[in-house]
Amino acid sequence: MKRLSKPLSDLKKRYDFVVVGSGYGGSIAASRMARLGKSVCLLERGKEFLPGQFPSTLKDAAAEMSFHKGKKESKNNGLYEFTLGDGINVFKGCGLGGTSLINANVSIKPEPRVMEMPEWPNAIRQDLASFDEGLDRAWKMLRPNPYPENKNGYPVLKKTNAMRKSAKHMAEEFRLLDINVSFEDKLDNEVGIAQPKCTNCGDCVTGCNVGAKNTTAMNYLPDAFNHGAEIFTEVDVRYVEKTAHGWKVNFQPANTGREVFKAADMFVFADNVILSAGSLGSTEILFRSAKNGLSLSDRLGKRFTGNGDVLGFGYNNNEPINGIGLGKKATSEVADVGPCITSVIDMRKRANLEDGMTLEEGTAPGPIRGILPGMLAAASRLVGKDTDRGWGDRFRERIREITSFFRGPFYGAVNHTQIYLVMTHDDGNGEMTFDNDTLQVKWKGVGKQEIFNKVSGKLYSATEALGGTKIPNPTWNKAMDYDLVTVHPLGGCGMADSAETGVVDHKGQVFSGKTGTNLHDGLYVLDGAILPRPVGTNPLLTISALSERACKLIAEQHHAVLDYGFPARKEKDQAPETKPGVQFTETMKGYFSMNEQEDFGKGFDLGKKENSPFEFTLTIRSEDVASLVNVPTHQAGMFGSMTAPALSAAPMTALEGTFNLFIADQNSPDKKKMDYNATLVSQEGKTYYFQGFKDVDNNKGIDVWKDTTTLFITIQKENAKGPVIGKGKLIIEPADFAKQITTMKALNCDSKVEEIQALTSFGKFFAGNVFETYFKNRGKD
Repeated sequence: MKRLSKPLSDLKKRYDFVVVGSGYGGSIAASRMARLGKSVCLLERGKEFLPGQFPSTLKDAAAEMSFHKGKKESKNNGLYEFTLGDGINVFKGCGLGGTSLINANVSIKPEPRVMEMPEWPNAIRQDLASFDEGLDRAWKMLRPNPYPENKNGYPVLKKTNAMRKSAKHMAEEFRLLDINVSFEDKLDNEVGIAQPKCTNCGDCVTGCNVGAKNTTAMNYLPDAFNHGAEIFTEVDVRYVEKTAHGWKVNFQPANTGREVFKAADMFVFADNVILSAGSLGSTEILFRSAKNGLSLSDRLGKRFTGNGDVLGFGYNNNEPINGIGLGKKATSEVADVGPCITSVIDMRKRANLEDGMTLEEGTAPGPIRGILPGMLAAASRLVGKDTDRGWGDRFRERIREITSFFRGPFYGAVNHTQIYLVMTHDDGNGEMTFDNDTLQVKWKGVGKQEIFNKVSGKLYSATEALGGTKIPNPTWNKAMDYDLVTVHPLGGCGMADSAETGVVDHKGQVFSGKTGTNLHDGLYVLDGAILPRPVGTNPLLTISALSERACKLIAEQHHAVLDYGFPARKEKDQAPETKPGVQFTETMKGYFSMNEQEDFGKGFDLGKKENSPFEFTLTIRSEDVASLVNVPTHQAGMFGSMTAPALSAAPMTALEGTFNLFIADQNSPDKKKMDYNATLVSQEGKTYYFQGFKDVDNNKGIDVWKDTTTLFITIQKENAKGPVIGKGKLIIEPADFAKQITTMKALNCDSKVEEIQALTSFGKFFAGNVFETYFKNRGKD
């Protein structure tokens, strides 16, 4: 499989639509707006992962884990993101594909009464056919289907049969779920992605290394790519601002080292912006936008819900479950573990909707299996409740427990453990606040709501059928004040009929004030943040349906009709292969003058006298270090920010940049150059062209430091052919050079060895050119 994302140096100045985030809402928005023929840019904070690149060991998984209490750092940008809240904690995914990369991909329609509840806008409640149409559109793209028991070589799973036994004991409805997983080999799916069939490895929620899971990276995102959308990863969007001609989206590139230089935000202009960064992400962006002057509803951050999520365990049952993922032990053969979730005990058909719940089984992914024997044994002692008694039973349980400790989690008590995920209806009164540039999740005492006592009872009954020990979520106890953990955060930008009761309208368009129904033209939120209440089951299909519905309405606003067909793909649609690359970030400072158009030195001196400074922080990024080293142009991409008060009072963004390293001077064989070229965009929308070069020349004396740290700059109007409007000179200060060294990193590598090889190749090329220029030819002076 090939990459969908582009290097940030390819970012353009302006797009018809900028989509922020790539989960279900964002990927659908990018696909549908691109199908309208609009220019679409998708910005995702996380990295792009291809099958085979997801963690398969505990060490690798730990490196991708990000813990924070609201304040995120761009350098800590892992796949698994855990936000510590007050009363409830949130676990979600961060990568191209959003949480779809690490969820169980269960597609289940909401109970019909859910969509009839008064929290929804009238336009939805009075036209549920449009919501159903959205469900159908999403269903066709995500391709859910049940686990094929006794078909195509797939065995009946022990964990599924255990659920059948639990459902019978509880006198509740059991069925196999529709899951977004491919159980047939596909050389080419509808959007041109090759997908092998599921191998039942059980590692769905640490990332599918097979490629069988139908995440948005397997359908909507490639569809957006095929229709011309430009996708950029590792971009942390900070806030949006209204301009005279649309919107300005302010962002920081992540994992570039720009933070060590305290570099200014970059930005891109858009006619329309669709925020799809998830319940926490979209809410945070709007909070920060409000701090920067955007008028919004006071309901921002309200009606947060964890969708009634409860995690539990039926530990050390009397029968094997085989619920432990294989991790590095996985093979291409069909195993007997199964996808993360395959079945449900559906208890939603209650007289009172709020009493309904869904109870699903799960698997523990292979990378974390090593910590399970100790963790589950300890939890069973502290908070567990055994469902059966007797000396014989207790003896057998201890033997199984000892077996897990000595033989590992594939044996004994851990292999006899059923994992449960329950979703129900909390009261939806959680809140997100924003202080000191930090989003806080607050919902003290949520775990004490009566519904969670009912959930606890159902978990006991399910475990009782199997003769195990019921273990609740380890944080759900008196000592921890019954804190909860949710994997389905919803709300914060809830839908409503007016700004008094919500943040967006029925199609996700943002209200433009604290009261009334006026809307911000071209600003939308499409993701779980817009759900005004819990749905009582896995919400991905509900989110997708609302997003599909909204995109159709947005198309109508643009007097266009969406075409949902799949046209033949052209060769140009194919994404490039991924190769090892390198990246570093540098800051240079100096002066330039708009009163000097010929001499760099004079421009510097005059600029200094005029107090006309010039400074940049640029990231040099090569997607292919072999090309950078071996192709004569030695070219890499370049992007960043530049500050020049003479041109604009605010920092400018450098786009579409190129960097050429040690290119030969045809007129002087002993001389080489480093070239910097970029388009400069000011916050006022003006465009300039930046040209810079370093002369690497064997002059008298050894001046390698001066040559490699002095940049001669030219500023032109609009483009490379425009008139010169100023010249000057920049230098790298020693302290900034020391910081620059810390930003050097390898890209697109699958191992430490590959990283070292990429950096070594670049280092040899750089050092070799320095030696050749300054030392090898000294005898020629």
